[in-house]
Amino acid sequence: MAFLSGRDSRRKAGAKEQRGNGDRGEGGLLFTLPLCPFVPLPLLFGACHNHRMTTSACFLLPILLRLMLPFPDDPVARPLSPAVPLDAEAQAWVDTTFQSLTIEEKVGQLVFPVTYTDKADLLGERYKEVTRNIQELHVGGYLAFRGEVFSAAQLIRQMQEQAKVPLLITADLEGGAGLVLRGATRFPKAMAIGATYDTNSAYETGRVTAIEARAVGIHINFYPVVDVNNNPGNPIINIRSFGSDPLRVADMARAYIRGSQEQGVWATAKHFPGHGDTATDSHLDLPVIQAGRERLDAIELPPFKAAIDAGVGAVMTAHLFIPALEPQKGLPATLSPAILNDLLRKQLGFAGLVFTDAMNMGGIVKKYKQGDAAVRAFNAGADVILFPASVPDAYAGLLAAAKSGEIKEERLNQAVRKILETKARLGLHSSVKTETERLTKIFASDDHGGVAQGIMDRAVTLVRDEKSVLPFRGLARDKDLLLLTILDDPRPQETRGAAFVRNLRQRHPRIIHHEITPRTSPAEIQLIQELAGRVDHVVIGAYVRIAAFKGSVGLATNQMELLRSLSGLNKPLAFVLFGSPYLLPAVPEIPTYVLTYEDYPGAEEAAAKAILGEIPFRGRLPISLPGFYEAGHGIQK
Repeated sequence: MAFLSGRDSRRKAGAKEQRGNGDRGEGGLLFTLPLCPFVPLPLLFGACHNHRMTTSACFLLPILLRLMLPFPDDPVARPLSPAVPLDAEAQAWVDTTFQSLTIEEKVGQLVFPVTYTDKADLLGERYKEVTRNIQELHVGGYLAFRGEVFSAAQLIRQMQEQAKVPLLITADLEGGAGLVLRGATRFPKAMAIGATYDTNSAYETGRVTAIEARAVGIHINFYPVVDVNNNPGNPIINIRSFGSDPLRVADMARAYIRGSQEQGVWATAKHFPGHGDTATDSHLDLPVIQAGRERLDAIELPPFKAAIDAGVGAVMTAHLFIPALEPQKGLPATLSPAILNDLLRKQLGFAGLVFTDAMNMGGIVKKYKQGDAAVRAFNAGADVILFPASVPDAYAGLLAAAKSGEIKEERLNQAVRKILETKARLGLHSSVKTETERLTKIFASDDHGGVAQGIMDRAVTLVRDEKSVLPFRGLARDKDLLLLTILDDPRPQETRGAAFVRNLRQRHPRIIHHEITPRTSPAEIQLIQELAGRVDHVVIGAYVRIAAFKGSVGLATNQMELLRSLSGLNKPLAFVLFGSPYLLPAVPEIPTYVLTYEDYPGAEEAAAKAILGEIPFRGRLPISLPGFYEAGHGIQK
């Protein structure tokens, strides 16, 4: 299967590759012309006539127009939008396959378990479980979790060989394919992309992520997050959101969807109908959003409507309760016909696949058994039951309900046809093979890492610099720089902070480094304070993670007290926040405030370069810091 990247024009540019798990290499920046067959010809010729294109570009216009025509096996040539009818061949495959399915096989199509994708998962008990799910429960697809590029491709290939009906392989690639697969490219998450104020950053993230995902055998990406993060205390969305402005979130989402689906990978808008205004992690419990319908129509719903209008292939539900939308007290949106059928399908006009969020999360399992939850979600309007805590229980519950009539035959057939149509749209009716040669070519390239690092470099935001100390251009090489790494997790950390230390040491020889965790003793804190008084410059890198099951966002008391004491130092001090950007109101004394919205090695590299003046500060706040700065603020220098 050919991909658009085969005709990408490429130009080397000195940039460091962003690989999953922090691996690096020298690389360049990738430039492409999106090959879209729907650009009006008068618009292109008008651009030439009005001199908005260079002479050489106008000369090449006929060639560009030819390239914009879809080649037979290009992903962009497939009707990815769920609103576009299938061609005759694909429709015939759907009809024939549907007619061949038993009721057991139809029910299996609704269930998507999870599998890890490391070499160990290619054999042993884990693989036996995968085989049972495919051959005995007839599952319709899988969620691919953490692993490595080549082992993932091999596992997916083996899984496809066992399936009677091709499997839809899905993945949660919020930080690029490198977030899940070692050897793939790690991109910044949504809030850093939002800080660039450039929709092309979102487009390129979607485009490159899709190229890498499709090469491995992944067809659907559970991204973008279109939740509007309007609650600074949100412990689970936060930096996963493009920002606090629904219109800007919508713009970024549209660009990402286009970049992904042009390359043959369906995007997914999540978490419907909006998870941004919560202070509870739905992995742990059921959040409640008390906003009225008018507020929901103004804030939460517009990005979903924009994604649907952009042709997004899938929508993922949210495990939360919204009284303004659901009359039954405590009923999660995932199980609500009023939200999934009436609002999403009928009012917003969504025609694609509806996935539940993972059904093993606290917002579901604390109240519902897996079989019951699966039936409720399906009858509410979900097409796919994702990551059930017990695959056999979810399958058995659905099958019993289908045989008893609790699940109507018409509804079951409708969902199964929609799943089969999705497989046809994504080309699974003609080929499910992954090509090793192509895989090697894609993941040996330096280009994608350059794209990712360029976006991260543009996201670094200088929010405050009261004493105008940044960047540290006057730092003599014989002067000491104290680097303090503040970690919100007391457990030993192998990677968080390591790249920041390494990048600063590469640029300045005299680095003194200390780590502060919630368990650091008062005596150690005092020694660090004394040391800070003797050195020439101080850099503080604070890591505030957003993670499932963590439940809170912030630093420990001893760490906050240290920050307050160091804020009064009469010397150049740079405070860099990796992760959640919302710490400033808790420590308003900090004289400098730099945000990266991320904590992976690419963010640490970008921060080091900006602090030492190697790159400019170009990012702007995609969210507001209540009482301090509005969205759009950022010191550019």
